[in-house]
Amino acid sequence: MFVQVIQGRTSDPDALRAAGDRWMRELAPGAIGWLGTTAGVTDDGQAIAVVRFESAEAAERNAARPEQDRWWNETRTLFDGEPTFLESSDVEVQTVGDPDRAGFVQVMQGQTSDMARSRELMAQFPFEEMKNLRPEVLGSLNIGHDEGRWTQVLYFTSEDEARVGERKELPPDWQVTMEELTKLSVGDPVFLDLRDPVLNSPA
Repeated sequence: MFVQVIQGRTSDPDALRAAGDRWMRELAPGAIGWLGTTAGVTDDGQAIAVVRFESAEAAERNAARPEQDRWWNETRTLFDGEPTFLESSDVEVQTVGDPDRAGFVQVMQGQTSDMARSRELMAQFPFEEMKNLRPEVLGSLNIGHDEGRWTQVLYFTSEDEARVGERKELPPDWQVTMEELTKLSVGDPVFLDLRDPVLNSPA
């Protein structure tokens, strides 16, 4: 899988959402290799779109389409300044439900001083066990970037249930793992809450 993370600020979230709707109507049918998009705007105007493709080649074919170029040149004007792009083939998908039915999405971004060790620690939170503690979690998308940077997309049934879940106490061994993960963190992670997420896929 190949992922593009597009971010920027917008003063017109409704227009940005309408542009995404138009892409679905007019361009999605011809986007071969496109697997889905998770997008939204936070309360303070931070816009993010996580776009999934089968491969980097599929993403390049999509970008090369004239209609895609026209759409993007129009859509980029809806951002306050130039949006940023992060691309990665370092992607892990975990699901215990249907993320496309999520009522709330939280995007976390940060940096670790030791990506290999962080992955070992994250593997100690298997989703099959997590679902007993956090049944409101439908799935996650974990994306690695250069220099230890990362993006994690978490899909929840609803924000209310997510807030209840995050107050639950972890088992003691998981708390130890979380403490080590925190020590590896470079600075504090950033949280982007998408209370009205856009969840699109070819289906």
